[in-house]
Amino acid sequence: MKPIIAPSMLASDFANLQSEVAMLNASQADWLHIDIMDGRFVSNISFGFPVMQAIQRFAEKPMDVHLMIEEPELYIEQFRKAGADTITVHYEACTHLHRTIQQIKDTGAKAGVALNPHTSVKLLEDVISDLDMVLIMSVNPGFGGQKFIENTYRRIEKLKELILSRNSKALIEVDGGVNQQNAPLLLESGVDVLVAGSFVFSSADPAQTIADLKNSAK
Repeated sequence: MKPIIAPSMLASDFANLQSEVAMLNASQADWLHIDIMDGRFVSNISFGFPVMQAIQRFAEKPMDVHLMIEEPELYIEQFRKAGADTITVHYEACTHLHRTIQQIKDTGAKAGVALNPHTSVKLLEDVISDLDMVLIMSVNPGFGGQKFIENTYRRIEKLKELILSRNSKALIEVDGGVNQQNAPLLLESGVDVLVAGSFVFSSADPAQTIADLKNSAK
């Protein structure tokens, strides 16, 4: 099967947001990946509800929202109302993770959990059956354009083993440093969803770059 491609809007041209979304609508992209940063969980700050709502007005594809924020449980309803189809929270930011997962599902959105590069996939053993997706960070969260962490492949393989052992239907998403060179290896390791930001939006032909990623499976 071909991978799900989710270009990260964080790398798009904010001054031409409507045209960037229109390009993605016409491309082979499957989802729009929206990174939300609060300046607390990570040191950077990205867009919030008004920009999300602006994207929602033009988007014809699902919005995959990645919350890199503290206390995400306080904002789940608002992100759902702002157009989130999938809401992913960080394991490291949730004191009551199971409760937060159920809170997301209660809104009608799909629930995902993200893991920082240092966080063991084993920590998801007790919730993996409740998840729609696990996001493996292949860079440290907070900034785009970082170098891919090679240990990611091993972590993906371990996560895939966990998913299969628990008969979970969770997809595996990877975010950070994804490009045409490592995409085939990521897919071979068990990845279902590729998030790519600067690699897509900084390319000469973003739509073609998305198509190339879509067809990168060996």
